[in-house]
Order: sequence, then C-alpha cells, then structure tokens
Amino acid sequence: MGKSVFITGAAAGIGRATARRFAELGYTVGGYDLDEAGLATLATEITALGGTPVTGHLDVTDYAELSQRITEFTAATGGRLDLLINNAGILRSGRFPDIDITAQQRMIDINCKGVTNGCHAAYPALRDTPGATVINLCSASAIYGQPELAVYSASKFFVRGLTEALDLEWGADDIRVIAMWPLYVQTAMTDGVHTGTTASLGVNLTAEDVVAAIVAAAEPGPLQRLLHVVHFPVGRQTALMAGAVRFSPAWLTRLVNKRLARL
Repeated sequence: MGKSVFITGAAAGIGRATARRFAELGYTVGGYDLDEAGLATLATEITALGGTPVTGHLDVTDYAELSQRITEFTAATGGRLDLLINNAGILRSGRFPDIDITAQQRMIDINCKGVTNGCHAAYPALRDTPGATVINLCSASAIYGQPELAVYSASKFFVRGLTEALDLEWGADDIRVIAMWPLYVQTAMTDGVHTGTTASLGVNLTAEDVVAAIVAAAEPGPLQRLLHVVHFPVGRQTALMAGAVRFSPAWLTRLVNKRLARL
C-alpha cells in the first residue's frame, strides 16, 4: 500500500491544509478532530484531490480514544504509519493572571498531554513502518518564554523537549522525531490575538507556508539527513531569531524579547 499520514486537529487551519497537501501527494490521509462537520467536508476534498480519507472524532486528551483511532487507521492502511503529525493545539493570550485557570489548564492538556498521547499510542505502528517520522507542531515561542503567552509558550517548550528526547530514544527504531517552528500564522487560532509581539512582528505566515515546510521536512535533503536536523524554523523571522539566540548571551536574549513584547 502507499504511504499514510495521521493528522490531529485536521478539520481546519494548518491541519486541514496539511491533509489536503498530502492527499495531493497520494497519501492515505487520516484526519482527526473534535469538529466532525469539518472532517466530513475534508474527506470530500481529500477524495477529490486523489487521496484516500480516513476520518474520525478525536479528543487528543483522551488516550483510549486516540489509541482506538490509531488502531482503526492502521487497519485501513495495512499497518503502515509513515507520518504522525501532532498538530492539535490551542492558544489563549493575555496577562497570565487575567486568563482563567481552566483555560490555562486546557492549553496544557491539549498542547502537552495531546502530543504525549499521540506519540505513545502511535509508537508500535511507527516502529513497524520503515523510515517513519513524527512531526510535532512547535512554535517560535519555544525560543524564549513569551509574555502574554506564558502557558502557551511553556507548552511549546514541552513539545521541544519531548521531540529532542524521543528523536534520540527512537533512533534505534528508525523513527525520526522532528518539530516545526512557525511564528504567528494567519489561522483561526490567531484571530483576536493582540500581544506586544504580534504588534512588533506581525502575523505574516499562512497555513500554506507551514505546510510547505512540513512536506520539505518529511523528505529531508542529503545535508539535513547528514546533520540530522530536528528543529525546522518556518519563515525568515523564526530562522533569524533561532539562529541569533545560539550566539546571544542570556541578558541580550532577554532584552530583545522584552523589547519585542513592548514591555
């Protein structure tokens, strides 16, 4: 059978655009989300683009449901799971004490627990698929903790650490684990987000920009394979910031982030 990709948070935004692109590439596309109406239209689009859709309801915080969806998907793909894309995530912005604690905890549940559940539930299928890859949606906010995005930023530091650890741990199983690092993207997630960094840096990336980076990272070039690149900045702004912080002293990194946040 052909290659397969399992995508969480696939009904809209980056997840939907990613599902459409891999459909064009001929993948069996597993699209999963809480939004079942969105998934229904996605399945129609995937079929029209030449892909094979497998869709279903998914709450990534529910490990039992996620495991069941992985089992159903791999049953439809002959056991193959070439790509797991942990895309599901939420964002709430504002000063830390002004955001309700329930909303803060919900970000942790989806952004951290959801990625953990996805990796753990998918591991057997990834292990049994030669050259499998896990792609975790991280963020430029994992370069340095971001004011007005404190918990969201912290959740992406979690994704960063988990990605690095599993890439080392699962290398013996021929599984790559990598992370995509976009800055602000023009999707529903950033609608109504007004922070110091959105004002100073703008919201310049599109979902298609992120998808192009995901597709390129899924099939790395010879140099990227040689260097075993784990983190993939998306867009020039993120690339510049990620590069600069490697050589910047801690006090300067803090000062730059303070200025960008307009504090």
